[in-house]
Amino acid sequence: MKIGVILFGVFLLSWLGPDEIGLTDLLISLREGEETGNQLMLAVFLLVSLNTVLALFHYIGALLLGDEIAARLNRPWLKIIIPLIVIPLDYIVINAYYSLTYSFSAYALLLLLAILLLQAFEKDRLKPIIKTIICSQLIFGIEWLNEIPSLSQYGFGQGSISKELTGIAVQIGFEQSLTLYSLTLCLIFVINAVILAVYFSLAEQKWRIKQELHYAQLEAMQSRSGREALYLVHDLKTPLTTIEGLNSLISMKVDDSKIKEYCQRISASILSVSEMISEILYDDKKHWCRIKDLVEYVGASRLSGTNLNLKVDFQTDPEIKIFINKIRMTRALVNLIDNAYDAVNGIEDGKILLKVKTYENELWLGVSDNGKGISPKEQEKIWKAGFSTKSHPGMGLAFVRQVAEGHGASVEIDSKLGHGTIFWIKLAEGSVSR
Repeated sequence: MKIGVILFGVFLLSWLGPDEIGLTDLLISLREGEETGNQLMLAVFLLVSLNTVLALFHYIGALLLGDEIAARLNRPWLKIIIPLIVIPLDYIVINAYYSLTYSFSAYALLLLLAILLLQAFEKDRLKPIIKTIICSQLIFGIEWLNEIPSLSQYGFGQGSISKELTGIAVQIGFEQSLTLYSLTLCLIFVINAVILAVYFSLAEQKWRIKQELHYAQLEAMQSRSGREALYLVHDLKTPLTTIEGLNSLISMKVDDSKIKEYCQRISASILSVSEMISEILYDDKKHWCRIKDLVEYVGASRLSGTNLNLKVDFQTDPEIKIFINKIRMTRALVNLIDNAYDAVNGIEDGKILLKVKTYENELWLGVSDNGKGISPKEQEKIWKAGFSTKSHPGMGLAFVRQVAEGHGASVEIDSKLGHGTIFWIKLAEGSVSR
């Protein structure tokens, strides 16, 4: 898209030139000696406006292209280098393609320097539309320097039409008036551009600080809620110990075989709950667990009390065991499933699939949906705590990554707009037993 903006600016002159805006007719009138100060100022204004429109596509396209390439390659210095290369190339192409002369002189160098200073100052804080508005102000302001006759000796106003207009201004004694108008308009628009850049940069920075503070508050709230839950879970051990003691006493006091069998079942259930409590209290507490048992536990945790169905695709032996903290891994998968249901909400043929497969010596747990997908830009942000495409921020995917890393696993996403999304938790060889 950025390259398209640059090319559009190069070829725009084929459809939008001096003839189309009436500048040629004014020049003819001025050449024939019908010159007046008003006609000259109108011609200058039309020329500056035309050059601003044409230059804007070159400069903003080059800036946004630099931003894009720098972000993709993680090389911030390319934000400066790309415009330095692209913009002079634009002038070469234009001069080769058109009969008019567009000189890359002092004006272009000053404008390029101003744009690069803006690029360095804003530090990715300005949105493309704001950057476009500020660039248009800068270009329009600096363009007026080309119309000051006395600056021609310093490399300004080297274009063929600019030379002709400044020459006419000198000829009719309008040099000082043109200089005053040009300097005034230049200062007004350049200062306005600087004010806008500072204002929007500070506003964007303030918004980001608010967002980070909001994320920090969210994490603090979740941390507090988590601690309270841990205290509550820890307190469950006391009644469990009492229940286990009374159950053992009942088993010893009776001779009925059926009651003894019931007591054994109660004891097994108490042991299971005790292990679950340990996994909740201690992140590094792990046990060997069959894939089949984990999937059943995930289904029970996610679907209890709902009328939703979760389909499971076993592409490997469900009896394979993995060394995990079952509670935390379940919570991670449930988070992914919740996101998947949000993605297909409102879609008539929405499908959610829990996938289990082996790849070489790894075991992959995946949650897929056929929802709208996630854009590449959002994929860069989704792992940040607090980011959400819904109306409220959450910790879901940040928590999923945290759980995966706690198991020595990785999390990957494969998503295309309009084609759905799949998240994979990839457990390494040491966590899998066949």
